[in-house]
Amino acid sequence: MPGLAILALLALALAIGSLAHARRLRAQLEAERRHAAERGAEREALAREQAAASERERIYGDLHDDLGARLLGLIHEAQTPQQADRARALLQDLRDVVTRSRGTPGTLGDVLADIRSEAVQRLAAVGITLDWHGSEALPDPPLDHARALHLHRIVREAISNVIRHAQARHVRVRVDAREALLRLELTDDGSGAGVDAQVAGSGLRGMRERAAELAGGIDWKPGTAGGTKVLLTMPLVPAA
Repeated sequence: MPGLAILALLALALAIGSLAHARRLRAQLEAERRHAAERGAEREALAREQAAASERERIYGDLHDDLGARLLGLIHEAQTPQQADRARALLQDLRDVVTRSRGTPGTLGDVLADIRSEAVQRLAAVGITLDWHGSEALPDPPLDHARALHLHRIVREAISNVIRHAQARHVRVRVDAREALLRLELTDDGSGAGVDAQVAGSGLRGMRERAAELAGGIDWKPGTAGGTKVLLTMPLVPAA
């Protein structure tokens, strides 16, 4: 009898062990099925994202080829330098949209170099000289697409107001950093009409909104030698 009891206990232990093993196998199989389903969903999402990216690229390419060609035509056919500049600014806005869908904009230094190059071309086309002063000790943090675009658009709008309203011959830009803030100061030697034009139009609101998106501020003051001074401040590194 003791032997039978031992055998019964062994059989019960084996049965319990087999049941536990079967449960572990079922749990493992269920986990593998879930993982396979998740991987399948990820592959489908990636495929949809790639298809959407390809479609965006096609649309952006068509926009750039079609609208870009028309805007270039308007630049060449413009009757005044100011009309040509309006078309040139619109063309750059279009290129911003296309560029924002690709790659990364780079660092603050890269973005400021692009801004300076664009400003030189636009101002030279209307006979205005640019004097650009950039601090050699300026930090060079990376900028994401949104911050780079806001910075571009703020300076572009400021340049537009100089060209269209200020009757200036010279623009000075100073860029430096103070207490973890980027300071960009743009001053023209024109009539001072840039301030009134900003207050009367939508440019002021748009520039203030973009400065707020940068967690910064913007202000307009009379220039020290006449004209208008635009002062933009923004954190060098966005808040976490």
